[in-house]
Amino acid sequence: MTGNIQLLSDTLAAAKAEDRAALIAYLPAGFPTVDGGIAAIKAVFDGGADVVEVGLPHSDPVLDGPVIQTADDIALRGGVKIADVMRTVREAHEATGKPVLVMTYWNPIDRYGIERFTEELAEAGGAGCILPDLPVQESAVWREHADKHGLATVFVVAPSSKDERLATITAAGSGFVYAASLMGVTGTRESVGEQAADLVRRTRATSDLPVCVGLGVSNARQAKEVAGFADGVIVGSAFVQRILDADGDEAAGLTAVRELAAELAEGVRRAS
Repeated sequence: MTGNIQLLSDTLAAAKAEDRAALIAYLPAGFPTVDGGIAAIKAVFDGGADVVEVGLPHSDPVLDGPVIQTADDIALRGGVKIADVMRTVREAHEATGKPVLVMTYWNPIDRYGIERFTEELAEAGGAGCILPDLPVQESAVWREHADKHGLATVFVVAPSSKDERLATITAAGSGFVYAASLMGVTGTRESVGEQAADLVRRTRATSDLPVCVGLGVSNARQAKEVAGFADGVIVGSAFVQRILDADGDEAAGLTAVRELAAELAEGVRRAS
């Protein structure tokens, strides 16, 4: 079974052909429940997201801010397993035909087994993995298995990354490059800032891969700003917060994330 890296590439290329950025949403598996999380992803796609990242909840999410940490804690207390993550990917992709990635820290994959994880993700129709804490120099075995199963390996670059380091990272990655707009953890921000535009410019100088910006984007105005210089706009905490704000009312939460996706989708289309 081959994964959907080509679908991911085609989706990003189609957005570029429409002279806009792609909208990439993030939601953790198992939040607020496994079934509720799948429904939320479908709602986000229905609202206009092009790609979804499914978070694999982790007990020590060092790069995630308090909103996603809260969601991960809810999912873990609910007993979410890697099998539930795979089910989430499968059902979200089958229902929509759109690319679904997994965003995960390295430790759960290492414990689960690289071959087992990549084989199951490909079988579920996954497009690849975003691996924020896997050093490129230690990624050869992962990339070998990912390539074999048709999965993208998306690495994260940051404003602190030197040009030489950017070239090393982008040469090893596939699918797209995840550009963190600022130093720090995930969460909404008042401003995404000029650092992100500079990082995108420097990253593009090293690679033809699409460069998608995340960390801090939470509304249509910011989405429009980032879409003016990036190939994709990544939004996570804002979606999670909408579900938290629904306070257990699943219907309200689904409506809220669908509406936010629609607002952001309009924002990425308004970029000049």
